[in-house]
Amino acid sequence: MAGTGVIRGVRPLTSFLSGFFLPDPDVRAAADDRSLVELCRSLMSARGESSTFRLAVSALSAYEGLSHEGRLAFFRYLLDELDVSPADIQVAASEYASAPGPATLARLQRVSEPLRQELFRKLNQADGATTKLVQMRKDLLRMMPDNPDLGRIDLDFMHLFTSWFNRGFLMLDRINWSTPATILEKIIAYEAVHEIDDWEDLRRRTQPSDRRCYAYFHPRMPDEPLIFVEVALTKGVPGSVQDVLAEGRAPILASQADTAVFYSISNCQAGLKGISFGNSLIKHVVSDMSSELPNLETFVTLSPIPGLRRWFEEQAGTDASEPEGEELRQIAATYLADAKHRETLPRDPVARFHLSNGARIENVLAGADLSVNGRRQSFGAMVNYRYDNAQVESRSESFATDHAVSLSRQVQALLPAGRSLLTSKKWNENAQSPS
Repeated sequence: MAGTGVIRGVRPLTSFLSGFFLPDPDVRAAADDRSLVELCRSLMSARGESSTFRLAVSALSAYEGLSHEGRLAFFRYLLDELDVSPADIQVAASEYASAPGPATLARLQRVSEPLRQELFRKLNQADGATTKLVQMRKDLLRMMPDNPDLGRIDLDFMHLFTSWFNRGFLMLDRINWSTPATILEKIIAYEAVHEIDDWEDLRRRTQPSDRRCYAYFHPRMPDEPLIFVEVALTKGVPGSVQDVLAEGRAPILASQADTAVFYSISNCQAGLKGISFGNSLIKHVVSDMSSELPNLETFVTLSPIPGLRRWFEEQAGTDASEPEGEELRQIAATYLADAKHRETLPRDPVARFHLSNGARIENVLAGADLSVNGRRQSFGAMVNYRYDNAQVESRSESFATDHAVSLSRQVQALLPAGRSLLTSKKWNENAQSPS
């Protein structure tokens, strides 16, 4: 898992690189009271750099001023006026099939790409436009359940964002107590696994020598973290998140730790849903921390099991008594190993993520998250996924090709009792059909 090294002082570097993506600061947009659709039509025909920039700024400003209904109408314009022509595609495909060559291929590619992709590219020339386009897709995703045909626009966003947010453009930054407050505030707001209560709580997670936080940024969004991971450096694997987040714990030196525990990973931008950053982030951090701290021998997560309670209630009935202790470990292990999504993949989304990255299910812990959310999701159980540099690639490949769930021996040992429990009279009389 080769890495490029943690970039120290990346805030100035990110700001420096962002200059290569921004237009001349002396170019400013004049007031333009035309409608958004009129501005977009002018933008599509614009050829000069200055006019393109001014129109892009005006169009994005007009979009931000729209109501929900106005934004829906704009998306309808994108569908109706800037879509592909099936007839043109058929003709171009026929021409290419008859005479494959650069010219016929270029025509096929041109008519197969919706004009709205070119509109998005032109809009992206404005200062701060990438952030605004990510927000635009967030709006689109909210409307899609009631307007499924908008999914055609989402395909264009996904096509462009997959390129724009390519791993090669991402900057890894260590978040610490000297990071600008505007960034730290967003880390507090975006934390999605273990809520950060206040500034003191954030300080405990970023300032001590045995606590780390890393985030990916994009040069066009230098003040917006895309995803971040929180890491605890420990001696051995902790038994609970309560131990990791304890207020009165005694920090150790980073050089004394033998284990790096990834205990929280949070995606920050709803408008980038479906663009995968977590795979690269974890592997990047593992590689860099291995170089920085050669004393680290073990890299594991302390992960939630978000679907456990619901699955258990489907098997045993909603009025079944809650499993605890060793029985909870056995049932959780069975859920992770046996419960399927679409018949082949693990049902648990966190398991799918880490197993696809090449991790192994290392251990299941009862009473590891006693928060309200932890008990609601999984009766307080958590799981360790282990990242072993020597095995990550082969395990990832095995999962991709055979959907193989890699289990440690201690987890395998829990399965016979877990499977037996789920079929025992203790619970199965109350079982209900899965929803």
